[in-house]
Amino acid sequence: MTISLSSEDVAAELLTLRDYWRYAISRFNAAELSFGHGTMTAGDDAAFLILDSLDLPIDTLDPFLDARLTLPERKLLAARIEERVTTRKPSSYLTGRSYIQGVRFHVDERVIVPRSHIGEILFSEYLGDDEPAYLPDADSVSNVIDICTGSGCLAILASKFFPGAEIDAVDLSPDALEVAKINVAAHEVEGHVSLHQGDLFGPVKGRKYDLIITNPPYVSLEEMAVFPDEYRAEPAMAFDGGDDGLDIVRRLLSEAPLHLTPEGGMICEIGTGREILEEEYPDLDFAWLETAEAEDSVFWISAKSLGVTAEKKKKK
Repeated sequence: MTISLSSEDVAAELLTLRDYWRYAISRFNAAELSFGHGTMTAGDDAAFLILDSLDLPIDTLDPFLDARLTLPERKLLAARIEERVTTRKPSSYLTGRSYIQGVRFHVDERVIVPRSHIGEILFSEYLGDDEPAYLPDADSVSNVIDICTGSGCLAILASKFFPGAEIDAVDLSPDALEVAKINVAAHEVEGHVSLHQGDLFGPVKGRKYDLIITNPPYVSLEEMAVFPDEYRAEPAMAFDGGDDGLDIVRRLLSEAPLHLTPEGGMICEIGTGREILEEEYPDLDFAWLETAEAEDSVFWISAKSLGVTAEKKKKK
């Protein structure tokens, strides 16, 4: 049983970071909060909320545990712990920040909290000593598009891994693109990333890309119906993939060949729809990319597998 105190009482009683971490875990467990926005447990979520609120490294808790906090810091943490419990909003909405592989992005309720497996894959493919296992060689990539860009995080990461490439980032939501604009400016990649409002490839008709990156809505209506409050706080359109979650993925597979160069390909996150896709598209050569948390949530498919061939030169 956790005794609920006012934020003022909490700030007066608790002095160290360890105090607030312990208190937050107790409150989160008692309230039966849900997680999944970069953290999976009450302890990890409490650590993120506290460390990010104090502008401390979010993966470094131990050195600060016994640090005494100033009164303004204690009041801030007490208020945010209470807000996390009473509103059930994801902690990233309370701090205004989210991270992919340690890279910080601004987030608010206009966008889904970024937690794509694709970020992990980009880092593993392009920061290792070996050549990329599936994705194109970085030096060969001139044009990239990020479909359903949301906060712009994957497009911005792509601009760092492909510094010589032009990056287009598309989203149907004007509100999401306002957040993406903040992140593009914060990462100083305005010269590399262009934002477009519209439906999938609609705003870039006729353009072809060496790499398509997409983390589209892929949640089924049945799954959305039982979402916890934390997920309901996010824009529903960022999840809604239709009856089985794959409506937009099917459209991407249909439209991507018109926008790929012959040596290019598409990396796409789909959640749990592997069996459905493989049954529907038996002739497509999906390569399923393993991440720390999943083995078949992301696929790579080459332009060649999608039927894209090099254009024959016209005889003079």
